[in-house]
Amino acid sequence: MPKYQIKNIAIGSLKPHEEICPLHLKNLRAEIKKDGCVKDPIIADKNTLVILDGHHRWNSLLSLGMAFCPCCLVDYQSGEIGVVCWRENETITKKEVLSAGMTGKLLPQKTSRHFIPDRPLGLNVPLADLR
Repeated sequence: MPKYQIKNIAIGSLKPHEEICPLHLKNLRAEIKKDGCVKDPIIADKNTLVILDGHHRWNSLLSLGMAFCPCCLVDYQSGEIGVVCWRENETITKKEVLSAGMTGKLLPQKTSRHFIPDRPLGLNVPLADLR
């Protein structure tokens, strides 16, 4: 039995919690368009659909007009999943991450770094499956 549920989710139902870097978005969007697929799924909380990892992938797919996004749904409250702040001497909590996603008051880019054991990588989902 798989550890995580992976499925295509309606792109508009996912909720970002962080801002993005426009240059990284531009480069990733071009790569996804050229490859014709998205390599790794977005990681989202299964209860709230707040995006935990993959904001640039999600924004790339959104800007490419995709209707769906490949997602790995996780139980964010699980003790196996951790979060730290990328910046030294700063902290972030799961509650703050969820609050940002649910209210739309996005945190600055690269605020949170999530540790998700055995996360799925290399799914290479064709864009044709996401239209």
